[in-house]
Amino acid sequence: MSAALLFALWLGAQPQVEGWRGLAPGVEYKTFVVEKDPKEGDGLAHVVRIDTSKATLDFALASEAKSPEPRRCGEWADQNGFAAAINAGMYMTDLKTNVGYLRHGQHENNGHWNTSYQSVLVFGPKEKGLPQAKLLDKDTKDFEATAKKYENAVQNLRLVKGEGENVWKPNGREWSESLVGVDGQGRVLFIFVRTPFEMVELNKRLLALPLGLERAMHVEGGPEASLSLRAKGFSLDLSGGYVSSFLERGDDARQWRIPNVIGVRARSP
Repeated sequence: MSAALLFALWLGAQPQVEGWRGLAPGVEYKTFVVEKDPKEGDGLAHVVRIDTSKATLDFALASEAKSPEPRRCGEWADQNGFAAAINAGMYMTDLKTNVGYLRHGQHENNGHWNTSYQSVLVFGPKEKGLPQAKLLDKDTKDFEATAKKYENAVQNLRLVKGEGENVWKPNGREWSESLVGVDGQGRVLFIFVRTPFEMVELNKRLLALPLGLERAMHVEGGPEASLSLRAKGFSLDLSGGYVSSFLERGDDARQWRIPNVIGVRARSP
């Protein structure tokens, strides 16, 4: 039996909420068509929607691991019990350090704010009454004060700001994409699109979907872009495969090794 057929059978057996398939409590998965005639990839946006009142976000970082080497996204998911995992962001040549600020509790993977990056995901509030997770616009006055109220923070290149404003312009470059966003209800979205787009166009298409997308940040592009899903009796590992003027082919479907991921797991009782 083919992997595609097994996947289809697994999807059909999962609990369904308005077309969303459950991976774990508070973690749902669905695909959306973003290109009907893709030149590369499946033409789909793979979306994981996370209710952080029921599920817990966390990092897995090479800089904290006993064996500090990059791993495939699926390996990070397996080793940390994640129902879903995605890139934490682009990384430096030391194969450990995020290009933007990244703090995991008391551990600073990168303690310096990047002046060019305008999106900051925070989660793990230190005070009662705060949302479990927020995606902040760094160019607002209170972003740093808000970030300090959370145990965890990661800064990346912004794709969508404010309440659904596409901040990209045409640049003639396309790539496979993984991104993290939030919707109007504060749910976190892990989104992966293997089919290459210019970001201005992909943003338009994602904003047009019934996701209620309000903010989004780029966490990786090209062959490093990854998303892994795990549920009882099922696993799926997705990888990017295209960057204009660098890798204009998509025949390598195996995930590249990456140093840092954001994951989600079921919340402990």
